[in-house]
Amino acid sequence: MTDELDRVRDHYRATGLTDRLKTTLAVFGPEQQRLKPEQLATLDQFHTRGLAATAELANLAVITADMSVLDVGSGVGGPARFLEATYGCEVTGVDLSEPFVEAARYLTARTGQDDKVSFETGSALALPFEDGRFDAALLQHVAMNITDRPLLYREIRRVLKPGGKFATFDVVLNGGDPHYPVPWAKTPGESFLLPAEATCDAIEAAGFGTLVRRDDTAVAKAWFAELRASGPPPSLNLGVVMGQGFAELATNLGRNLMEGRLGILTAVFEAIPVKV
Repeated sequence: MTDELDRVRDHYRATGLTDRLKTTLAVFGPEQQRLKPEQLATLDQFHTRGLAATAELANLAVITADMSVLDVGSGVGGPARFLEATYGCEVTGVDLSEPFVEAARYLTARTGQDDKVSFETGSALALPFEDGRFDAALLQHVAMNITDRPLLYREIRRVLKPGGKFATFDVVLNGGDPHYPVPWAKTPGESFLLPAEATCDAIEAAGFGTLVRRDDTAVAKAWFAELRASGPPPSLNLGVVMGQGFAELATNLGRNLMEGRLGILTAVFEAIPVKV
């Protein structure tokens, strides 16, 4: 388990990330100038289809202002900031990467949301929260890095209230071996993909009932095709966070989707009350 976590940390070890973000964000004005969450959308959404996917997932999970929401694998905090700005809910992000958490806190202070949006460093396999704390949890493009899926989903179930919503948007194995490197793994030894059916089975076995399940592969393929046709990315893009090699990783993900090797699963589950 420790070796696996160390590999994931190394993959997302973004040295000097906060300083790099400060330099990049100078295009918006001086350091003390408050930013709007939507200004960061091209660099703080670590998943296929970006902000649009986060918005759809939150809508499917029926997020409301009175909820306490957990974002598992929160990256630099884009989805968490979007949720608070859109719904007014309290959001907590947790991520294994200390540089990501530091950057998330910095960006959230810049948007003036740090009174309702917070971030913790921690493992999705040992979430640093008490039982039944949250009304909803989101998991976007995270599970591919985790071998022990049953433990992952049990931990999410543990920190949810009975009836709480668990919304996931993840890459799944579809057919054939993927081309590497991809955004979450440089080699097959760092990637732990499951087919959609096995993913949903593991989630249900952890104490969830399925509310929504859909295959969003076609939508993701269209998004990648549109990206290719639109030319060079904007100056604020995920390469700022992940480094210069990110373009190749993203290209391979699009290629894997186009060739039917990988798919995209969107699903929402409800935490089943434990019988006593």
